[in-house]
Amino acid sequence: MKLIRPLILALAIAGGFFYFTTWRSNGKSSALHPSNWLSHPANVEITEAAGGEQLDSEEQNNISVYRKNIPSVVNITSRAMTFDFFYGLVPQEGQGSGFVIDKDGHILTNYHVIADARQVEVTMHNRKKYKATVVGTDPSHDLAVIQIKAPDLVPSVLGDSRNLQVGQKVYAIGNPFGLSGTMTRGIVSSIRPVREPNGATIDEAIQTDAAINPGNSGGPLMNWHGEVIGINTMILSSVNQNAGIGFAIPINTAKAVLNDLMTLGRVRRPALGVRTIPISPELADEIGLAADYGLLIVQVTPGGSADLAGLRGGTERAYLGNIPIMLGGDLIVAIDGEKVQDEQDLAQMMNNHRAGDTVKVTIYRGKKKVDVEVPLGEARQQV
Repeated sequence: MKLIRPLILALAIAGGFFYFTTWRSNGKSSALHPSNWLSHPANVEITEAAGGEQLDSEEQNNISVYRKNIPSVVNITSRAMTFDFFYGLVPQEGQGSGFVIDKDGHILTNYHVIADARQVEVTMHNRKKYKATVVGTDPSHDLAVIQIKAPDLVPSVLGDSRNLQVGQKVYAIGNPFGLSGTMTRGIVSSIRPVREPNGATIDEAIQTDAAINPGNSGGPLMNWHGEVIGINTMILSSVNQNAGIGFAIPINTAKAVLNDLMTLGRVRRPALGVRTIPISPELADEIGLAADYGLLIVQVTPGGSADLAGLRGGTERAYLGNIPIMLGGDLIVAIDGEKVQDEQDLAQMMNNHRAGDTVKVTIYRGKKKVDVEVPLGEARQQV
């Protein structure tokens, strides 16, 4: 009797489990079974958007900028030779962007896109490929001009990068990660000096949050009119992809050197031919200068621009800390009416000129203020 009761209880539990999980589900809940609610209508009815939807003005402008510039933007593939782990020569390929600037096939890009390249190939938006020749390079501005021979080229319209405003809309077109013909949009985030990885300094670089990634280098940055205002060159990122901070070289910087690049293959960098030290109010007071800012000429290069124009270096030996200097030279306070306070100001002003230009240098000679016309020489010819 003791064995029969547990057996009856076990059968009752098993029967209840079967009832609730199988028989009851199939019998009373059959309405939930897919075979009972799926249908096969003769006609499918869906909700569609109304036809003829018009683009808004912003979308129309985006499309206009893209269509205007895409024929001019190219993909640049450079091939160089490098050494592998075993010091064997192996080919290395890099990619970047560029844009056509005239019907003769000249293309503006970054120097780092074609640096050390043995072979350069350009792919147009219509997928036609052309071998390119390097015409001129300017490593200190990270600029280069290459040239192809191709028919029916559409040059980009070069705009003006002066007076750019933080907040204005910009567009970038290029070949990020090899994805040709890609356009991104953003704003001018800031205008600031930036040092590139190769040591080149970009004065008044255009910072933007338009997505710029590897492969965008050398491509155009445009305003809402579709005019090129910059050359995309680098990003700030810890993962080598867009993080919302990209930089472009102002197009005016490129326009200033284009003639030299296309005719000489290099840039005739100007120089005053002077060695200077910056003046602070404390130092000016200590040595009795007429102004509490500027660059004091310590030495002029014999036969250089400043020497030929009559500017004078120091004649009295002194020490600035442990550094020997010469005092008594002219104090430069302005060039072409623009205030000069340190070497960076002077370098930026030189970047806005070419060798052969004449500038008006304002100096103090003792207590007397004088303007001197100085024809600029070429930097590589002067110490």
